[in-house]
Amino acid sequence: MPKVLFVCLGNICRSPMAEGLMKQYSKERGYILQVDSAGTSSWEEGNLPHPGTQAILKREGVDFTNMRSRPISSEDYYMFDWIIGMDDQNVADLINRAPQGMADKVHLYMEVVKGKQQQEIPDPWYSGQFEKTYRMLMEGLKPWLNRFKEEA
Repeated sequence: MPKVLFVCLGNICRSPMAEGLMKQYSKERGYILQVDSAGTSSWEEGNLPHPGTQAILKREGVDFTNMRSRPISSEDYYMFDWIIGMDDQNVADLINRAPQGMADKVHLYMEVVKGKQQQEIPDPWYSGQFEKTYRMLMEGLKPWLNRFKEEA
């Protein structure tokens, strides 16, 4: 079973949304993944997802009651097969923190979306554009699931 960790800055907006959507998407397709999320900072540690993320997850029927922000740990690099950052800064931070030999597990979320491989998912904490975040994350669900299956 592939183990996937989605990562953003505070782990309250983008990465918990990605976590919830991927869990639901893969489950609906009969493919079991271990999915979690984390942040590159500890600023929001212990907090629930942002109300904007909660509204989208609620609308999509995704349970977020047990989601709490947490910072990424060095153990995560050993535990997860895929560590997927939402923007270039997340990816750079993740690569810089990676234990020796683990940086190849780090990826940019949109790298699997044809024609959009270099795009970042902007932080809706700043913009308030949670729907845009949702749409971008939805674009990546199928290609990421296909990649997990191919490389499992």
